[in-house]
Amino acid sequence: MPILRIGSRGSQLALWQANHISALLQAHGHEVEIEIIHTTGDKITDVALAKVGTKGMFTKEIEEALANGRVDLAVHSLKDLPTELPSGFEIAAITERQDPRDAFCSRLYSRIEDLPRSARVGTSSLRRQAQLKAIRRDLDIHPLRGNVDTRLRKLEQGEYDAIILAVAGLQRLGKTKLIKQIIPAEIMCPAAGQGALGIEIREGDSLTRQHLEFLNDPAAHIATTCERALLNSLGGGCQVPIGAFAEIRTGKLHLDAIVADPDGSRVLRESRDGNLKDPEQLGATVGEMLLRRGGDEILEAVYGRGFAVPPQP
Repeated sequence: MPILRIGSRGSQLALWQANHISALLQAHGHEVEIEIIHTTGDKITDVALAKVGTKGMFTKEIEEALANGRVDLAVHSLKDLPTELPSGFEIAAITERQDPRDAFCSRLYSRIEDLPRSARVGTSSLRRQAQLKAIRRDLDIHPLRGNVDTRLRKLEQGEYDAIILAVAGLQRLGKTKLIKQIIPAEIMCPAAGQGALGIEIREGDSLTRQHLEFLNDPAAHIATTCERALLNSLGGGCQVPIGAFAEIRTGKLHLDAIVADPDGSRVLRESRDGNLKDPEQLGATVGEMLLRRGGDEILEAVYGRGFAVPPQP
């Protein structure tokens, strides 16, 4: 069998993910190498991601390595992958999904409700900020960048009263000590694709796709395809205040989605059931419903006020 070369970002979490996939491939008899690739998103650490606006900021350089044959596959957090991949690439597999929800992390407080007035909360996600503000208008929300270790260290040093991080990333790294509350999806709707890994390859590379088929989890594939279709229909990237959470319930696909003003003053919610065989249709339908109810105005205002940069063509 040929050596399979994985392209990965160099962060602790990205390397955990690459090594996880490497171990699964090796168990299937493959020889695997990992190449670390530094991306635009890794280099820009002093600006809120929503204000950077670089489409594929965590994937572009890895895709360049894929295109020129330096690597054979790329392992991404699915929520970082643009909903429309550049020409020449495809998603070969979406892995079994870990907990897609967000975690409330704090040293002193057990729940969001327990935070004192004007407590300092760290997150660079407009989606998380908007939903926090919707339930606690008084919170003082500040940008928080850096890898998971950096963010947790800032919390432990008292720079923040609480921070919000993805449950899956903390569980993967074994850093769950400061998780005080796993926030229900109905209070904080997750990001599209959160908790799943997307394996990207060169389009038409049927041999590599065949090697990776066993990594694809059908339930995760259906749910995240629906969520990404919702995001795509709203014209949003992973940095805008849009949440999407799909799951299979009693033989049907159920989707909850939100579009929110960053200040929490307006949160549009929509839920709908759909056909397991057509997850994209459900995502697109719910996206259109949100746009008709005023989601288009919210997103235009988000871009107009400079909260986020519109997706680049």
